[in-house]
Amino acid sequence: MGKKKGGKRLSKRLVADALQGLFTANPNETYSLKQLFRQLKLDTHPAKMLAIDVLDEMCWDDYLSKVGDNQYRLNLKGQVQEGVFIRKANGKNSFLPDDGGKPIFVSERNSMFALNGDRVRVALMARRQNHIKEAMVTDILSHKTDQAVGKLKVEKDFAFLITEGNIFVHDILIPKKKLKGGKDGEKAVVKITQWPSKESKNIVGEVIDVLGKEGDNNVEMHAILAQYGLPYKYPKNVEEAAKKIDPGITPEEIARREDFRDVFTCTIDPKDAKDFDDALSIRKIVNSKSSNSKLFEVGVHIADVSHYVKENSIIDKEAQKRATSVYLVDRTIPMLPERLCNFICSLRPDEEKLCYSVIFVMDEEANIKSWHLAHTVIRSDRRFAYEEVQEILERNKRREERGERRENTDYAQELMMLDKMAKALREHRFKNGAVKFDREELHFDIDADGKPTRAYFKKSNDATQLIEEFMLLANRTVAESIGTPSKPPRGEAASPSGDKRGGKPKKTFVYRIHDQPDPQKLESLRQVVAPFGYKLKTSGTKGAISRSLNALMDEAAGSKEQKLIETVALRAMMKAKYSTHNIGHYGLAFDYYTHFTSPIRRYPDTMVHRLLTRYQEGGRSANQEHYEEQCEHCSDMEQTAQNAERDSIKYKMVEFMGDKIGECFDGHISGIQSYGLYVEIDENHCEGLVPMHDLQGDYYEFDEAHYCLIGRRHHSKYQLGDPIRIKVARANLEKRQLDFTLADDE
Repeated sequence: MGKKKGGKRLSKRLVADALQGLFTANPNETYSLKQLFRQLKLDTHPAKMLAIDVLDEMCWDDYLSKVGDNQYRLNLKGQVQEGVFIRKANGKNSFLPDDGGKPIFVSERNSMFALNGDRVRVALMARRQNHIKEAMVTDILSHKTDQAVGKLKVEKDFAFLITEGNIFVHDILIPKKKLKGGKDGEKAVVKITQWPSKESKNIVGEVIDVLGKEGDNNVEMHAILAQYGLPYKYPKNVEEAAKKIDPGITPEEIARREDFRDVFTCTIDPKDAKDFDDALSIRKIVNSKSSNSKLFEVGVHIADVSHYVKENSIIDKEAQKRATSVYLVDRTIPMLPERLCNFICSLRPDEEKLCYSVIFVMDEEANIKSWHLAHTVIRSDRRFAYEEVQEILERNKRREERGERRENTDYAQELMMLDKMAKALREHRFKNGAVKFDREELHFDIDADGKPTRAYFKKSNDATQLIEEFMLLANRTVAESIGTPSKPPRGEAASPSGDKRGGKPKKTFVYRIHDQPDPQKLESLRQVVAPFGYKLKTSGTKGAISRSLNALMDEAAGSKEQKLIETVALRAMMKAKYSTHNIGHYGLAFDYYTHFTSPIRRYPDTMVHRLLTRYQEGGRSANQEHYEEQCEHCSDMEQTAQNAERDSIKYKMVEFMGDKIGECFDGHISGIQSYGLYVEIDENHCEGLVPMHDLQGDYYEFDEAHYCLIGRRHHSKYQLGDPIRIKVARANLEKRQLDFTLADDE
């Protein structure tokens, strides 16, 4: 690196880069000044003095540690970190540290060809003046996946896999003899057999499954699942094991259980559901000691999956690995084999079924007098779709308003009473500080070929809220029974407020936890809403903050800025997850909460059933470390399944809009980034991007703090939630990307 006499003088930047490169390449070495001068070939006095100045600055910046008078080494404490590598197609890669710190930029030349999701070790680089913090990957600890999905490009002498979203630095090279019959243009799943190295930058793989022709609905859905490492086939040996399970219920088994076969019981689910994992029963308690109020026994009955799926069996291991059912737009990929989820365990009408139930004694206002947990046998009288129940509730509500008696058919009396109780439970919840977010879900009507024919939002109504409230109540009650020492699984009343009863949890349990909102994001929300005249508490008790959030949502309802406020508020919320370490559930305002009510489609619920049974039978506390590992796995798989679901929605969205190129629609701005505006069409809720270069008439700058783009010259503004008219420009199915331009009359 040194220069000859009379040559161009070394700059501080060159010396700093050279020192940084040396120390990051040798993180465990200690160098004396003499060794450094020799390594960097600094043989002139000015060059050596410059290097000493740079070394002192690096020590001051905590990048280096000084050992003795004239020896230096990389400051490993804080400078070397482990975490997850996030690869971006635009080259703006980042490193997410394990300690939860902010993402750190990693340039392509410093990435060591790490792939998206890989666990890596990085060295933080000395920060250059006026530059952002950067990291350099020094080790790839483990690859997130060894499989990839994409489109085959088959040439005369070689073949490649072109991956979705350019998640790899280079396309994957496939030897011709490893194509497994795959043809040019077909989608395939490839196993990586050779990773990039210093010797070769190539990624080499072999085809393990040919999915089929691009554009075919089944092929595209399987490709989405394969992209996230989710299974799209069920192992034959697991299905064979399920076929051997006897669905019959012996008299001895019935004798061990509480019998609800003669009590009115029903299931309420989406009209296309097949896996009915929860049912409700209700009957009036005739010989009530209380003369002032009527009492009812309400049962929340959950399919007893753990009776059929034994721990560590082949079926259990497969369910544990999957952790959740996956719901794509046009199909369900079940956690359990179909024979179990749709037949043996499903609470189908007019069939005797085994359940694990929470039985409440409560009055008409949903005040709980007592409850207990029991293994039961039921026989559902009726399978309702949500739409049917909603119609019955609305029809009878109109009759009551006219002063007429309720109908005495189709179990209207029972449904109206359950609805009344559910409304009381809901009111208790919000009074206690639950956050009011009624999220709308995008749905599609699909034809026989998988093509979307209609897009619409599904909104919450009385029928869905009826089921929701009783499931929440059951989940909270069983969590309190374990989390609060004073409340055993068969216990006294649980108040709807969900107050903590003191004491430390004594037994290992699986909780569904939800942390408080990010304080900085809450403050950001306060700053966003202030110019519109709204107020928001960002400090105080959890209940005070959530009540303030609810008041804000109510005030903003129907306003121009409603979408903006809802979006920013949602971004302030943390993600719920599973853990054996309980911190409560902020969004629901429950001190204890779990998932007990869906064991057919969620593995944590099966774990909860097993733990409750163990403790009811007097068993010792389970191994917490084992269950915490399972909780982390289930949380990860839940997020992966949600990502796959979102991708299937994106695909159907683009497919639905494919024949509408050139048409104009009214919409609103649903997202803002430095590269453009996301717009959601009001009519069908499909979302696309208006690229920044299509915003004519000004140079727009991204104001991240206020979620808007502002014109530099004319100060015109595009803000989240603003109404806007667009024209559909492109619908790229391969990239699952919908592009809009502003309509001419905008």
